[in-house]
Amino acid sequence: MMNDRRLRPVDLARLAGVSTQQIRNYEDAGVLPPAARTASGYRVFGEVHRGALLAYRTLMRGYGPVTATNILRTVHEGDVPGALALLDAAHAALHEERVALRAASEALELLAAGPPAPLPHSGGLRIGEVAALLGVRTSALRVWEGAGLLTPGRERGTGYRVYEPADVRDARLVHTLRRSHYLFDQIRPVLEGLRREGGSAALRAAVAARGEALTARTRVMIEGAGALHAHLAWLTAAETGHGGAGRGYGGAGPGQGAAGPG
Repeated sequence: MMNDRRLRPVDLARLAGVSTQQIRNYEDAGVLPPAARTASGYRVFGEVHRGALLAYRTLMRGYGPVTATNILRTVHEGDVPGALALLDAAHAALHEERVALRAASEALELLAAGPPAPLPHSGGLRIGEVAALLGVRTSALRVWEGAGLLTPGRERGTGYRVYEPADVRDARLVHTLRRSHYLFDQIRPVLEGLRREGGSAALRAAVAARGEALTARTRVMIEGAGALHAHLAWLTAAETGHGGAGRGYGGAGPGQGAAGPG
């Protein structure tokens, strides 16, 4: 190891607020790089392990324990580009959530713009009537139904589709969002949320809360990426012979001492 500080498992455990057995589990999982061993078999941890632990605990808050483990294990296997690809994938998934949330917001704007046009008559509409009302082909409605976006009922005996007011509302939303180039996978959660919440007001509150949660998660993901950057900088310095106790990581860290039983 390229540092002078020797840390016991209990030192790292206190730093993270976990048990010493969990520290051993982290090493086995690749979250921590392999520890050196004394002649009697005791683990000898160092500053690089402290940095890896700090990076993991910070990454875990934003990326979750599975992704955080995979990222650090990949780093410690020597595949930094692969680890960064995992980071990119997590951010891409978050972006897709934001796109879906934006679709929900636009759908809410549509609902808030005013009451929908009255239906030609009560008792439900046939597919041709809905198509004429929206200005689309009947084939489009069938495609949307096949994609799981619309679920009209069926008339007894004839099996004809019957669109109730809620079905027409859903078809309006799909038509509007499709014209804005939203994909089916981005529209589906909007409709599911509207049906689940039971109305636009409840969905609006759910969308606002989700937006706040995504913002908070983005902030902790940025913090985790920063911690990973610090760990990578320390590893790079160690590889080039410029590493040392405390280089690349801030803070005094846990207490020093002889390595305890591993």
